[in-house]
This record gives sequence, C-alpha cells and structure tokens, in this order.
Amino acid sequence: MPAKENAVNHLIEIRDIGKDYQAGANTVSAIRHMNFQVDDGEFISIMGQSGSGKSTLLAVLGGLNHPSRGQVLVDSLDIYGLSSEQRADFRSEYIGIIFQSFQLIPYLTVLENVKLPMAITGISAKEQDGMARSVLAKVGLEAKADRLPDQLSGGEQERVAIARAIVNRPPILLADEPTGSLDSETAAGVMALLRQLNKEGLTIIMVTHNPDACHHADRTILVRDGLCLTQ
Repeated sequence: MPAKENAVNHLIEIRDIGKDYQAGANTVSAIRHMNFQVDDGEFISIMGQSGSGKSTLLAVLGGLNHPSRGQVLVDSLDIYGLSSEQRADFRSEYIGIIFQSFQLIPYLTVLENVKLPMAITGISAKEQDGMARSVLAKVGLEAKADRLPDQLSGGEQERVAIARAIVNRPPILLADEPTGSLDSETAAGVMALLRQLNKEGLTIIMVTHNPDACHHADRTILVRDGLCLTQ
C-alpha cells in the first residue's frame, strides 16, 4: 500500500463526501454532503429513515462504493486513493461487515460460513478452524457449528453474521440494521453482544432506523436526505 498521509487524531474521517447516481437523464444524490469523524473504540449509530442515505454511507465507509466526491480516511489512509486490489486488502485487514440480510451461504455450515473471510488470508486450515470456533464460542454458537443456516433462528443467524464479520479480528465493524428483522427480545441480545464487543475494543458503526438501538451507542449521527443533521 502507498504511504499514509500525515497522522490525524481520528480513526475515521469523512471529508465532504457525496454520492450521485444516474436515473435516466436525472442525477440523484444518495449522499449530498457529509462530514464527520469516528474515534478509535467508539460505538456510533447512524439513524435515518429509508432513503436517507445511511446504507449508501455504510457502503462508502466499507470501501465498497466509491463516492462521487470527497475523501474517506481510515487510520489516516485515503481508501479511495488505493487501487482495487489494495482496497480489497484494506477491507480484509480493517473492516468487518454485518449485512442487513445476513447473506449467509445456505449450503455451507455455520463453521464454513464463518471461515469465508479467511479464504484469502493464507492462514492454515487448522488455524482457520480454531479461529472460527473461537468466535462462535464468543457469540454463543459453538455447539451449532455443523448446522446449516436454515436450521437456526433469526437471532442465531445474526450471531453467525457477527462471528463471520469479526473472525479476522478487524478494528472496525460496520453493521447494517443488525436488529431490523428480529423481535425485541432477540434484538436486545444482539445489541448486548455488540456492546460487549465494543467494550473489548472494537470500533462499531451501526446503521439503523430504530431509536431503541441507538441507546446502546455512544452517540448518534442523524441523517436525512443525504445530509448529516448531527455529528
């Protein structure tokens, strides 16, 4: 990777980003203009209604969706100044992502799903197995390692998604509506797990439309119509 820019005090800096899409002859701005920072070890919630730009923002933060303008700095590194291969290496090292629909592979076991992010790391098969079982134990699913996703409850599938996201021990976890499809009791358990991971040092950025989920975060960034209303 290229040399980092001068050191900054924030783990993540969003600088004047915007994201536009073409819809026929029209330009639609999913993100109009956003600036904010996230410090190491913070638990941040990004709250807004559907269409507010929050999921687009999460994809931009994760190095998955190139912004139309502006910069995303992570650990002082301009991630969209990297090549595609370098950005893939960056994601593997820095970012764990919990997708809104879990995105578990239905024909793979729980253990195999959790091991997927390690496929390109060069870690030995034995060590991969040990790391995957360790994170499954952390999320309370070690006994269900050999089950398929459709043999699990929604809350258990969410925990598998969390285990997969943290198995490479990234410093940053991005969560897209992690309790969106769960009942209130199951959602509370998932949020307690995320809070515990945060206490252990993981920086978490969570997108949600649920004010109750925001109570678990250190602070909340409100977004509306592609703009940050609070920072």
